[in-house]
Amino acid sequence: MRFLLTDEQREFARTLDGMLGASGTPAVVRAWAAGEQKPGRELWARVAAADVFALAVPERHRGMGPLPVELALSFVELGRHAVPGPLVETVAAAALLERLGEEAGAAAWLPRIAAGDAVVSLCAGTPYALDADAADAVLVVQGDTVRRTDAHGPVQPSLDPARRLARPLGGTVLAGGPAVTAAAAHAVDVARLATAAQSLGLGRALLAATVAHAEQRTQFQVPIGSFQAVKHRLADTLIGLEFAQPLVYAAALALAAGAPSAGREVAAAKVAAGEAGYAAARTALQLHGALGYTEEPALSLWIRKARPLRDAWGTPADCRARVLSG
Repeated sequence: MRFLLTDEQREFARTLDGMLGASGTPAVVRAWAAGEQKPGRELWARVAAADVFALAVPERHRGMGPLPVELALSFVELGRHAVPGPLVETVAAAALLERLGEEAGAAAWLPRIAAGDAVVSLCAGTPYALDADAADAVLVVQGDTVRRTDAHGPVQPSLDPARRLARPLGGTVLAGGPAVTAAAAHAVDVARLATAAQSLGLGRALLAATVAHAEQRTQFQVPIGSFQAVKHRLADTLIGLEFAQPLVYAAALALAAGAPSAGREVAAAKVAAGEAGYAAARTALQLHGALGYTEEPALSLWIRKARPLRDAWGTPADCRARVLSG
């Protein structure tokens, strides 16, 4: 297969990159981590105005999708700029609701998600929901039932302070049966694809920051980037990201086509991108030296996201098992 992004897709990614680059995301991330939601909500509205959430919502519900390739492109940029909030969970919830239909309230929620008026978290296969305190609703999948709740327990600490986890409580059952099982499996695939794209964008940002640092920092009166060991470490990081990128877009194409192999391809992309993003964080931490261990530079906001993204919506072991499941 030969796959190239179209001019329109590339321009969309550049536009989103420019908008997020001018949004001061480090300050937004720090505010979100402190529980101050207003800056994050304002950025969420700008992301919605760029039609990112509409890409996950069908046209009949005032969306533009589902368009998995464009969605992956969007999440690469969201990861590159470390945008906080239940972004992945909201688009995965849209995929779940779209499959379940009116029984689960799709007509009420999907237009709001597309417009950016609803922040929705999704909890499936884990006892904790991301940013339940900031969400307008949390959808909880347990077995073959799905329920909606607005209540949650206390926020739990996370390796990434901007990933605020809480246990959802109670709720109203919306649907049950085999349809929920199938819809949830599809929603997990969407979540894994979006998370893989986030990891890819995060890794790209970390690599760019580390290369710039290696060009500026000197030892023995020469830039550390001139040292062979540093060059090799940066090259290995780039290769990992370059190898992950086609897997992410191939998985998006498979998901768009409804291919039987889509779940396995998404899992493979999640492993490759998650590991590449985490490797980029380790490289950034090592080559920045003491700067990498401090919280004052914005770099730490990116570094601390890498491992949680690698493990979210399926650890590498879980995703490898999915690839091998046949």
